[in-house]
Amino acid sequence: MNELVAKGEEEGQTWRQRLPESQTVVLGRESEYWNIPWERFLSRRHAELTWENQRLEVRRLPEASNPIYHRGEKAGAFKVKPGEPFVIGGTIFTVESGDDGSLSTGDGRQVLHAFSISPDKLRQVPFRDAPHRLDVLGHLAKVIESAPHESELLEQAVNLLLDGIRKADVACILELEAGGNAAVEDSEPNIRVLSSVHRTVAGSFKPSARLVKKAVLAEEQSVVHVWTTKQDESEQMFTLMGNFDWSFCTPLHGSGGKGLAIYVAGRLQGASPASALAPWSSNDLSEDVKFAELVAAIVSALRQNSYLQHRQGILGHFFSPSVLRIVSASDPETALKPRDSEVTVLFCDLRGFSKKVELEAAHLTEVLERVSMALGVMTKSIHDHGGVVADFLGDCAMAFWGWPLSHDDDVQQACMAALDIQAEFQRFSADPTHPLAGFRAGVGLATGNAVAGQIGSKDQAKVTVFGPVVNLASRLEGLTKILRVPIIVDETTAEIVRQRMPATVARSRRLARIRPYGLLTALDVSEVMHPAGENEILSDADIEQYEKALAAFLSGDWNEAYELLHSIPPQDLGKDILLSQILQHNHQAPAGWDGVIAMQSKS
Repeated sequence: MNELVAKGEEEGQTWRQRLPESQTVVLGRESEYWNIPWERFLSRRHAELTWENQRLEVRRLPEASNPIYHRGEKAGAFKVKPGEPFVIGGTIFTVESGDDGSLSTGDGRQVLHAFSISPDKLRQVPFRDAPHRLDVLGHLAKVIESAPHESELLEQAVNLLLDGIRKADVACILELEAGGNAAVEDSEPNIRVLSSVHRTVAGSFKPSARLVKKAVLAEEQSVVHVWTTKQDESEQMFTLMGNFDWSFCTPLHGSGGKGLAIYVAGRLQGASPASALAPWSSNDLSEDVKFAELVAAIVSALRQNSYLQHRQGILGHFFSPSVLRIVSASDPETALKPRDSEVTVLFCDLRGFSKKVELEAAHLTEVLERVSMALGVMTKSIHDHGGVVADFLGDCAMAFWGWPLSHDDDVQQACMAALDIQAEFQRFSADPTHPLAGFRAGVGLATGNAVAGQIGSKDQAKVTVFGPVVNLASRLEGLTKILRVPIIVDETTAEIVRQRMPATVARSRRLARIRPYGLLTALDVSEVMHPAGENEILSDADIEQYEKALAAFLSGDWNEAYELLHSIPPQDLGKDILLSQILQHNHQAPAGWDGVIAMQSKS
């Protein structure tokens, strides 16, 4: 059975009439059966009503003197479903259907009015209590942003929410968990209250599942419910399980608010329900909903920012900062696409690692922790100077400069990273109690053309660099073991150090002309060093002396080279490659001498 029910502002003003199926009736004072005796704003012929297909079509007649309000707005013609009201004067009309379950707060009371509020409508609502609302909003972002964790953030939000909506009795932030189905009319969503605050009553709180479902799943915008005020006379107290006169639910939007919503409920405090159904522009609830929308937007944005920071932190384990900035600011597929680049490649390998593993085989976990710490030292120095860590190969780190963005000082920055790594390990060795005491590092640097970017198969790839310069840098790192110096660079890198880096920042010396094991081409290799100082073995004059010794060595005058080398401090191990060659051949350059020292092994 389908009935039209009218409820007035006074107690006992109730009227109901059965709706005939597919027939049109006229609501007005001239009708014997469709007159509302207490409603003075009802015209003689006010509206035509037609019940069909479980909807009541309402059409205001031209002779009606007063408007009809539907969803807070004046309406000439509209349709309502069971439970959805319209208003004439101070009377609320709803359709009750025997086949439709009533919406309630948990105490069986019927919903008089349920309507959605679009963002366009909210933008038109002015704040009559603007100073107080703005003061609350002014504190909101700062207070929430300082929250140490998610639960504290939500707790701060609902406290400020209740402070901004003075007539509310309860405010909460809830989560609609997986299980709610907007397509199934009677399905009950799983609702979890994440944080709530009650103004006057203590106890548990159960939001209206139907209201939450409609706002979050069906409408995706704020929805208001207004209930009847009549209550069971035997009930002596209000509870948070129901007995509210109005509630609204405001979803949080964006990835920072997915599945979350603000829920606010309160009582009319003696006012008639019709006051909550006034035209939208003069409805007190309109300001409260707008305030909730603003809070929802701020909370969602702060949660999104927190999520992005968390995501950045996770990605930071896989991408270097310079790559992460590019990926975050543009399309990752385009940003990471491999391309030809002029790069400087660095290989840094631990010294003493194999010995440590052998001596401490029973404590491999501790050794691994120390190796991880050492790799962290390398990574920090590389990142501090704008490099991209491409890979970790056991106890070796591979990095490069010149991609995704190239800079004029890429080579210099790579050399500074190498020097910082060397300085850190020297500092650790000076403290026997340090976990990295006894570890050293060898660094090889080479500059040249390569392909850099996301390289690999379609199933698995990494950000790295590919080309002969990579192999060269690896070989140079291996040569640090033979030449007994911590940092070795190729000719291109050494030339840039000499031309662009003052001696007060970094120095270089040409060590020898080498043919690496397994290669046909010889190359000049150089050492990069810190500026002259108390902790440096070689002075600038010593380097100049070595350059003279090398020139004599290359020309075949090994006696001259030998004498010059002996004037260099004995602690310098870099000169030993020349001395060993001179002593091995009894101070005589071999026939056909071309100045090249051929390596007999990789290391």
